[in-house]
Amino acid sequence: MLSAFRNAFKIPELRGKILFTVAIIAIYRLGSYLPVPGVDFDAVQNYLENPAQDPSGAFTLINLFSGGALTQFAIFALGIMPYITASIIMQLLGVVIPRLEALQKEGESGRKKIQQYTRYVTVFLALLQSASIVQLAHNQGILPIDIFPGLTPGRFALAVLTLTAGTALIMWLGELITARGVGNGMSIIIFAAIVSTLPSEGANILRVNKAFIFGLVCFLGLLIVVAVIFVEQAQRRIPVQYAKRMVGRRMYGGQSTYIPLKVNQAGVIPIIFASSLLYIPVLLASIVNRDWLTDFVERFARTGSHPLYIITYFLLIIGFAYFYNSIAFNPVDTADNMKKYGGFIPGIRPGRQTAEHLNYILTRITLPGAVFLGAVAILPFIALAAGGVQSFPFGGTSILITVGVGLETMKQIESQLLMRNYEGFLR
Repeated sequence: MLSAFRNAFKIPELRGKILFTVAIIAIYRLGSYLPVPGVDFDAVQNYLENPAQDPSGAFTLINLFSGGALTQFAIFALGIMPYITASIIMQLLGVVIPRLEALQKEGESGRKKIQQYTRYVTVFLALLQSASIVQLAHNQGILPIDIFPGLTPGRFALAVLTLTAGTALIMWLGELITARGVGNGMSIIIFAAIVSTLPSEGANILRVNKAFIFGLVCFLGLLIVVAVIFVEQAQRRIPVQYAKRMVGRRMYGGQSTYIPLKVNQAGVIPIIFASSLLYIPVLLASIVNRDWLTDFVERFARTGSHPLYIITYFLLIIGFAYFYNSIAFNPVDTADNMKKYGGFIPGIRPGRQTAEHLNYILTRITLPGAVFLGAVAILPFIALAAGGVQSFPFGGTSILITVGVGLETMKQIESQLLMRNYEGFLR
């Protein structure tokens, strides 16, 4: 491992990409501490140092993806969440809008066009989210203090534009990492945001729950990381044989390959979907201010420790895993492409039977992946309900993204090293 790091810095091109990525991450972290104009920064800091209660659960996911910038009300408070939402929306629309589906099949030119549409949707969502967050912060809907005292229409517009510009800047920084850094820019931005919160969460556990619970959490975290790596790398390989065919004077085909179907095909998308759906009642309670709705939210959804909330969250993740897999992987298109190029699964007829076979396998390997995803996602809530651990850093979206991005980045650096005859990380 250490020799691989040393070899990576021996290559000037790869060293430049790594240092460029580190510089962009430093700029991103700096923007996570610069407050939005109009924020009562001293009051926010005083509250966060001595909180009377936790921030609203409705914004936990945004705060996670922003590296704590939301509770600081910095210019990067929205983080990359609008871009993630826009990407998911464009992916779902690609199934129902023929024009987008055609663009997805056009290769590089179609990908650039969809990327441009995603940027527009990101800015639009950032405007909506920033306006709602500023208004809720002023109405004490996020922290129980008035974060924007004396909020006039001019100050409101300035705060909204600042937060929207911050999201656009993050999106640009992520694309810079993709183009000139080590790649996967948006994922690395999220990775940096999540990792930056781990030291403070560990210190909080050590301060509140003492050394034994802290050691137990670290041990469980190590086991969870190993399990996540095992599941993330697990795949069902479906063998495919290509028949020989003559094109002109040349013989093509005849080779064997496979279709890799991952056990966790959907990644963290089901967790994001389920979290967003469960946050709707909390968000409505902050806006509508009805006693019955507020009581319901306080009892079932505010802390996330109620058994009904945990069970609902778990079942929603499993349901969304099946829903997303049915959209992301189309067995009929895969079977048609195999048939077009003379490919077939041994023992299975090309065409409809191949599509049914692929759908049969995908349906069955999705269940263990979805159950594992749900189990990891509810770990923080179980830790809160059972042990009183307020912040469990090795569960839910954070650990899945951290491990997934870490593995993908190592693979990319590994490929660069192997191209130059160096041993890599995953030898």
